[in-house]
Amino acid sequence: MPAARPAEPIKLYTTLLSGHGHRVKLFLTLLDLPFEVIELDMKAGENRTPEYLALNPFGQVPTIQDGELTLFDSNAILVYLAKRYGDASWLPDDPLGAAAVQRWLSLAAGQIAYGPCAARLVTVFGAPLDHERAKKIAIKLFDVIDEELAGKRFVAGEHVTVADIAAHTYIAHAPEGGVSLRPYPNICAWLRRVEALPRFIAMPSTKAGLLAA
Repeated sequence: MPAARPAEPIKLYTTLLSGHGHRVKLFLTLLDLPFEVIELDMKAGENRTPEYLALNPFGQVPTIQDGELTLFDSNAILVYLAKRYGDASWLPDDPLGAAAVQRWLSLAAGQIAYGPCAARLVTVFGAPLDHERAKKIAIKLFDVIDEELAGKRFVAGEHVTVADIAAHTYIAHAPEGGVSLRPYPNICAWLRRVEALPRFIAMPSTKAGLLAA
């Protein structure tokens, strides 16, 4: 049985505009777990200090500390929180349900990361990435998943799972990277369903990409 509550607030190391960090913050909030956010100033190199590198040797966000446990990688954190504190609906145990969630976690680490996430990194943070390539990856991805979401409430089936949490943020913020969501009614409907969940919190938007005007 999952534990009802952590013994003390979970520490979440992140930055305000990190979509990876927002995944974890959103899930902690949806699970109604106590947590403390430690904001890192990555421009000032706070993610490269010896103290932080001892927690996350890649110098990335997010990282959590739950008691004696330190864990990084947003998707790994989602899986941990679902198994530790959530009910079985967040991460199904049946073979087909588990596979459906895993496929979307792979998309989150693959096409979503290299598509809408990368495009937003260019426009919001000035990352030296190929913006046009990232937009093309995003559009190809959205073309596929918009059709797949026709008639589905959530990405892995009729019930919300960690797959929705992993996929939501960067897709919702794709316009900041210059990728419009207007051609994708099924994606937009799915985003609204996620955003209607109790205790949903949004990541702040930025005046970049299609939102710059």
